[in-house]
Amino acid sequence: MYLLGLDIGSSSVKAALLDGESGSVIAAAYSPKEEMPIASPHPGWAEQDPETWWHHLKIAVKDVVFQSGARPSDILSIGIAYQMHGLVIIDKAGRPLRPAIIWCDGRAVVAGGKAFREIGEERCLQSLLNAPGNFTAAKLKWVLDHEPRLADKIHKALLPGDYIAMKLTGQPLTTISGLSEGVFWDFPQHEPAGFLLKGLGIPEGLLPEAVPAFGHQGQLTAAAASELGLSARTTVSYRAGDQPNNAFSLNVMSPGELAANAGTSGVVYGLSDELKYDPLSRVNTFAHVNHTKASPRVGILLCINGTGIQQAWLRRMLGGGLSYAEMNHLAEAVAPGSEGLAVLPFGNGAERMLGNCDLGASFSGLRFNRHTRGHLARAVQEGIAFAFQYGLEIMQGLGLEAEVVRAGKANMFLSPVFREALSNTTGARVELYNSDGAIGAARGAGVGAGFYHSFEEAFSGLRLLELTEPAPKLTAQYAQAYRHWKQQLENAIQIKQQ
Repeated sequence: MYLLGLDIGSSSVKAALLDGESGSVIAAAYSPKEEMPIASPHPGWAEQDPETWWHHLKIAVKDVVFQSGARPSDILSIGIAYQMHGLVIIDKAGRPLRPAIIWCDGRAVVAGGKAFREIGEERCLQSLLNAPGNFTAAKLKWVLDHEPRLADKIHKALLPGDYIAMKLTGQPLTTISGLSEGVFWDFPQHEPAGFLLKGLGIPEGLLPEAVPAFGHQGQLTAAAASELGLSARTTVSYRAGDQPNNAFSLNVMSPGELAANAGTSGVVYGLSDELKYDPLSRVNTFAHVNHTKASPRVGILLCINGTGIQQAWLRRMLGGGLSYAEMNHLAEAVAPGSEGLAVLPFGNGAERMLGNCDLGASFSGLRFNRHTRGHLARAVQEGIAFAFQYGLEIMQGLGLEAEVVRAGKANMFLSPVFREALSNTTGARVELYNSDGAIGAARGAGVGAGFYHSFEEAFSGLRLLELTEPAPKLTAQYAQAYRHWKQQLENAIQIKQQ
């Protein structure tokens, strides 16, 4: 029996087909091969047509079915992971009324800030565990205020994953985890945040019904099954935003465990059983996929905008067709600390963990007669690892300790230098596994469909591929380098604030 996982990103749609019995991936595909376009009609806006996601989903699903030779009737269930914090508004026929406002769109910051002040900062933080900020609730408020012609036509406000699930099953539903990522969930009351909806002027009926993250969420419609080449007996039984799902895909389900990824941007996501929040909103708290009222599980999320994108920038600047593997080799030839060269990797916009300060990236301590391409390559990777540590110090204030950091073997985590710098700076073991978002979604589908009777059974196919542990000889060197880096950061923030 097979399980199908889908990962709806802003760059591509990925699909993975899992053999449920062995836990092995038998086929994987993604579409498009180039990144999906993101429209920006005005500065700071970011929109995508939800039908574009559906188009590429069909291509990816047909590809994995073709590769595997699987019979559609043998695909038991589907799990969905998706880009977080987006907004898709639909009419009663399920048609999008406008392009989706996606996660990196900044237009709702003013609306979220106004709501935070007017509703009350303490009330928001204690109930929502977040400020409304630029999350889905604030984006919906922006639409109601600036596109009033659509207000009476809106049937439901959905997250990207909710929209895809609706395309599959015909039912507009969401989850508690999804409501919390949109900042619609009242944690103490364990219900949708009526006080927030009232304060924003959002009709309660616009929110879809919430169903468990794991469980029967609908069966494929005849039309969807026909478009995808699947069986109408296949069900949808799991959905989660990309970061909770990444944590789930790495079997991060208990307090004290942390998941990380470092693609274009970087994320650390740690679990707690306490309803805690950062008063300065530098990190955010959301309901994890296994959160319940009786047994709270919240994910505290740190996001760093400038990680892999800085590595990609340096590769272009160095030129000569240099590969990432060659850059890593150059970096390995340089000692920790990069002989005083420090890089602040904040060149991809305002950073939430810095209080929404937009520092830009910078190099300090550069010596023309000393520093080489290898120094640049190492300093960039160390700067990213040090940024992770700076954020982890904020998370430690909420009771999270970094003993183990789990990640998929991809992107920045392919670099031995980055893993070494991260492990020795944070003091954590860095574990890399054979998993990604689509594979995690497939495992989630198996749990939700009852194919797996426990999380332990679902992760029987998860394999540890690489382990990096702190080395006493290196820890002191990295501690000194981090102190120097942190001083450069604090100096830069002070100058920016003057």
